[in-house]
Amino acid sequence: MITAVPQLMFQGALADAVALWSRAFPDMTIEELSGEGEPRRVLATVAGQKLFLFDSPVSHEFTFTPAISLVITCDQAEDVDRLAGILGEGGQVFMPLDAYPFSPRFTWVADRFGVSWQLMQRPEGSA
Repeated sequence: MITAVPQLMFQGALADAVALWSRAFPDMTIEELSGEGEPRRVLATVAGQKLFLFDSPVSHEFTFTPAISLVITCDQAEDVDRLAGILGEGGQVFMPLDAYPFSPRFTWVADRFGVSWQLMQRPEGSA
């Protein structure tokens, strides 16, 4: 069997990101945790998506880019608003919370760690 799991690399902010995301996604699960004291590597499931989260001990010149986003689809507009409020705290807005031709409620934000999130309400009648 071959599997693919996205890995997101942080630089000293993994524990804070996990804490923020746990607030946004109360059903987030941590399946694997490694590291002494502060976690260094976590296998988490966020909104049904498995992610490896890694806290690099090496400083890098690069960080996250909005060219890759986690897309979260919600049934209710209120869920989009709630997630936007939590994930957008101290972050950046690329597209403001509004109605767009492809979604009745949508926003594109980067959280304070630079991870890009596209949050959208599922259009009526779509799967």
